[in-house]
Amino acid sequence: MTAHAPTVLITGASRGIGAATAIAAARNGYNVAINYLKDATSAEEVANKVRQHGRKAVTIQGDVGLSTEIPRLFQEAEQHLGPLTALVNNTGITGPIGPFSQTTDTTIERVFQVNVFGAMQCARLALECFARNGRGGIIVNVSSVAARTGSPNEYIHYAASKAALDAFTLGLAREVATTGVRVCGVSPGSTLTEIHATAGEPGRPERIAPKIPMGRLARPEEIAEAVAWLLSPAASYMTGTVVQCAGGL
Repeated sequence: MTAHAPTVLITGASRGIGAATAIAAARNGYNVAINYLKDATSAEEVANKVRQHGRKAVTIQGDVGLSTEIPRLFQEAEQHLGPLTALVNNTGITGPIGPFSQTTDTTIERVFQVNVFGAMQCARLALECFARNGRGGIIVNVSSVAARTGSPNEYIHYAASKAALDAFTLGLAREVATTGVRVCGVSPGSTLTEIHATAGEPGRPERIAPKIPMGRLARPEEIAEAVAWLLSPAASYMTGTVVQCAGGL
């Protein structure tokens, strides 16, 4: 390992797309800071897989939905792994599935706090790290096909939060384009993760798969490959772009 290996902080990286992204990034030469909310065991399993690729890893507990906890994520990441060169805003929640008329204020506020405000604060702190380290940097925001479909009768509030994230990606990318910082997004379609069970419908993949042109849900690794590509030198002229990875939707 070199002293100047790139370092990425990935929020919500103990499972699903975040975990797959951590492993893909390690394969591409990144040291990885793995943020998690509750599951320390799963986070450490991901860290071990990163280390199997010859990279450094650290697990950092923290709630991206709490602004008071976010600065510590960046402090610990740099303390253990060195200067931060990339951020993947992966953490996202939906709240319960159902019509918007039955969605509570508490659910809407929590979804926006995590999906929008948390991502924005993480991005702002990442920019501070990049400027301090003088190496430029990359931010990848994980969005959702819901930003384009609206997700009626399921989670309109979640779709709205991801549409906000897409607008943020475009605006921030253009604002910092001359500073050596790239900002992109990946917009997954429905993916085989625990998000469906967490939203209250574990059988949702079987219900929605026929509606997807490719006839199936994505595997987390397929989405991770798109994120890893955006983090790589191969995407050096990509910024202000949200890559659709949604099986044709």
